[in-house]
Amino acid sequence: MRLATYNVEWFDALFDDDGRLLRDDGPTKRPDVTRGMQAEALGRVFRAMDADAVMVIEAPDTGSRRSTIRALGAFAEIYGLRTDAVATGFANETQQEIALLYDPQVLVARHDPQEGAGAPRFDGVFGIDLDVDATEDRVTFSKPPLELAVQGAGGRVLRLIGAHLKSKAPHGARSRDAVMRLSIANRRKQLAQAIWLRRRIETHLAAGESLIVMGDLNDGPGLDEYEDLFGRSSVEIVLGTPPGPVLYDPHASEALASRLGAQPSTARFFLKDRGRYLQALLDYVMISPDLCALAPRWRIWHPFDDPQCWADASLRRALLDASDHFPVTLDIAF
Repeated sequence: MRLATYNVEWFDALFDDDGRLLRDDGPTKRPDVTRGMQAEALGRVFRAMDADAVMVIEAPDTGSRRSTIRALGAFAEIYGLRTDAVATGFANETQQEIALLYDPQVLVARHDPQEGAGAPRFDGVFGIDLDVDATEDRVTFSKPPLELAVQGAGGRVLRLIGAHLKSKAPHGARSRDAVMRLSIANRRKQLAQAIWLRRRIETHLAAGESLIVMGDLNDGPGLDEYEDLFGRSSVEIVLGTPPGPVLYDPHASEALASRLGAQPSTARFFLKDRGRYLQALLDYVMISPDLCALAPRWRIWHPFDDPQCWADASLRRALLDASDHFPVTLDIAF
């Protein structure tokens, strides 16, 4: 089975309110890329991946007039994808949903939100003291993680969680001190969300369930100047630390082992003020210990770092036009 996570930059902008894919010369959120170019690029990338299921981060919006399921269904039909079934969870107000696009002949997925002691449902409120002032703070998800119960064709059951953790930019701050205060507060909230997610993970691992956590954690070892202040990144929190049960992602392990050396990357952003690109490891597929015995193989579909992507000029161009993130796949004998 091949599973993928893919953050598609402003996928919603490619659809109208009826879920029709806009393959025209209209602008997108991507520099010098039209809607038609981005749509065709995404079709090329999804076909090349040929995954059995794709966790789509920043999926098309669900609201009073728009539907994630309708939009992704139309996309799959136009590009002839076998992943033509869609599972969604709690809608959010950011126009960036989390959804699983999957092949119903290979697996069945259903939204199955959980709750337990110390970890409410992801559409709820999480109480935690964020700043050690003996006062409980109330934390919510702007993008609630998608919790799925997945059953493969052979009957094996898997827990799947799609996540998009994000620390907001310090909007509204007008001074350097205000920027710092707001940035720290936002980072603190992101780490609280990671703790919330980790508590859910621990519940599944304690129950002996097979689990995969995948998505964009928007954080990683050495990514920003506030990591030293808090001691750990949200990636480290979600992975867990021995002697407790831990999840595994080889790219995260490589980055944690070599903070100053070369690291894998899953995203590429242009920094206007510096006139150059920044690469970062933001997207992960983390698996429970039992799944490590099933011959897992990870791949980052990076247009410059992956030899097969580099050698295929049309795929290389498509990966650059489609999004500022690149897909990560997991092949596993599930």
